[in-house]
Amino acid sequence: MTSETADHDHSETARLRELDDLDALDVLVEPIFQAIAELAAHICRAPIALVNLIGADRQYFKGHVGTTAAYMSRRVAFCPHTVEARQVVEVVDSLAEPRFRDDPVVVGEPYVRSYLGAPMITSHDVAVGVVCVFDHRPRRWEGACHRQMVTLAACASGLLELRHHHRQSEEVIARLREAEELKNAFLRTVNHELRTPLTSITSYLQLMHDGDLPPATEQQFMQVITRNSQRLRVLLDELLLLASLNAQTAAFTPEGEDLVAIARAAVDDIAGTAHAAGQHLTLHAPSRVPVHADAGRLQHALWQVLDNAIKFTPPGGSVDVTVTTDPVPAVEVRDDGIGIGADDLQRVFDDFYRAQAAEDRAIGGTGVGLPIVDKIVRMHGGSAHIDSRPGEGTRVRLSFPSPESAGKPGH
Repeated sequence: MTSETADHDHSETARLRELDDLDALDVLVEPIFQAIAELAAHICRAPIALVNLIGADRQYFKGHVGTTAAYMSRRVAFCPHTVEARQVVEVVDSLAEPRFRDDPVVVGEPYVRSYLGAPMITSHDVAVGVVCVFDHRPRRWEGACHRQMVTLAACASGLLELRHHHRQSEEVIARLREAEELKNAFLRTVNHELRTPLTSITSYLQLMHDGDLPPATEQQFMQVITRNSQRLRVLLDELLLLASLNAQTAAFTPEGEDLVAIARAAVDDIAGTAHAAGQHLTLHAPSRVPVHADAGRLQHALWQVLDNAIKFTPPGGSVDVTVTTDPVPAVEVRDDGIGIGADDLQRVFDDFYRAQAAEDRAIGGTGVGLPIVDKIVRMHGGSAHIDSRPGEGTRVRLSFPSPESAGKPGH
């Protein structure tokens, strides 16, 4: 490969990447670029004018005068040549130029005989397109046309970038608004989740402080206080775990483990909760499924999935846990609960996000369970996937690399 060819390939790659970064080809003709094309036609008294972006296979018109087409083939060489030259290109008589005399728009409609184009060069010094004019007759373009075409090309490239930055700003503002709404929702939720057990503890302690309670009543109050203290500890532990997972400081010591044993431990740990809720909790698994994992972290993630399934499944419902090896080690939890709507399904792994159904039904939680699951599974090099529809239950699948690949570089 010659150095000239290498330079061309590099420029081509850089231009296409720049067009993609700017989202420049997502909308073709736009009023502001149409105005630039009309101004170019007026200044140069030309029947055809284009604001033309050079794509991989086509040339795309952001603005055009004298044609109804939205694009043309890359075989039309005028504008690609201008982009490659990175300077104003003038063609006085196309039939006298070997490079252009066999061009499709020269030998056929619209029978171009003269051309003037200036490259659109972005702030990253990448030529992405051309502002140009064509005529049906041979002509030498005036010096004023040369100068104004350069100005219009600079305006067009600047507007492309400005439009892109405006879109980015709108997206950032939207994300900031979402983050603010999420923060407020989180504060409301955590305030409730913290305040409720604290209020209970304070009230029972005050009653015990006042004295004259039968021993059996004091014992009952102590059980309530202990239960609420444990609830607070679990909540704080979850918040601290989420923070450490986000900061990538959580302890992680994977070893050769049995996924079936991990799943059985999680099921045994939450079986009492399922029984109290009147639900059928079942484990389906082979004798052993090897996996490279931190058993404690993975059991905690699976417990979170089971806890969610139990919370959102009505009494009499079923929660089925299945451990599989095909095609990779995986745990699947299915329930026949209330399900998750499509909009909520896209955000269930977002920190502190709570589905509207949870809010409407006053189901407790802080919105950290599934985000913790997702982060722990990804820490293992695996993936978490959820399928659900309102009223049709939910399926959560946690998949992990095979033990043979889990310890290899890149896993």
